[in-house]
Amino acid sequence: MILEEEAVNFGKSLIVPSVQELAKQPIIDIPPRYIRSHDYSPIATHDSCLPSVPVIDLQKLASVDYELERLHLACKEWGFFQVINHGVSISLLEKFKLEIENFFKLPYEEKKQLWQEPDNHEGFGQLFVVSEDQKLDWSDMFYITTLPLNLRNTQLFNKLPPNLREVLETYSMEVKKLAMGILDHMAKALNMDCQEMRDS
Repeated sequence: MILEEEAVNFGKSLIVPSVQELAKQPIIDIPPRYIRSHDYSPIATHDSCLPSVPVIDLQKLASVDYELERLHLACKEWGFFQVINHGVSISLLEKFKLEIENFFKLPYEEKKQLWQEPDNHEGFGQLFVVSEDQKLDWSDMFYITTLPLNLRNTQLFNKLPPNLREVLETYSMEVKKLAMGILDHMAKALNMDCQEMRDS
C-alpha cells in the first residue's frame, strides 16, 4: 500500500521586515526585537571539555568495519554526525553557494515577490515567529521544500532565478542520493534490510 505524503506544516509565521533593508537605513540603535539579553548565550565558555561531533568518512564505510561501528555509535549516542568524503562535488557546492549569495543580493523589489505569505512559511522571512514581542534573528532567511517533488511549492520554485533553480535541482538530487546511501549503511549497522530502512 502506498501512502500519499502530506505537506509538512510548520504552522504560520508572522511576517517580519527584511533585515537587509533595515541595515541599509541610517539607524543609530538596533531595534529592540533584535537585541538579546546578556544572559541569553548559547555559546559554551569551556569548549575544551566538550566532546566533538562524530565525523564519519563515507568512503571508509564501504570497506572498513570500524567506520560502520562509528556510524552506529554516532546514531545511537548523538543522533547526528558530520560526514566527509561524501561524494557531492566541491564544484557543485561552490556553484550552489555562489547562486545563493547572488540570490540574497537581488533587489528588494524582486525579493518581495518571494516573500512569505501570511498562511505559508515558505519564502523570504523567518520561521516560527508567533508574537509581535518575540526576539528575532538579525538575518533574512529563505525556506523552500525541494523534495519530495509532490511537496514542492512549484509556484514559488518557478519564481527563483533560472541559474539557482537549476543548481538547486541538481544539489537536491545529489543530497537525496547521499541520504539514501547513508540510510543503507545505517540499515547494515542495524542488521536490517536496506529497502526496509528506506520504506520506514
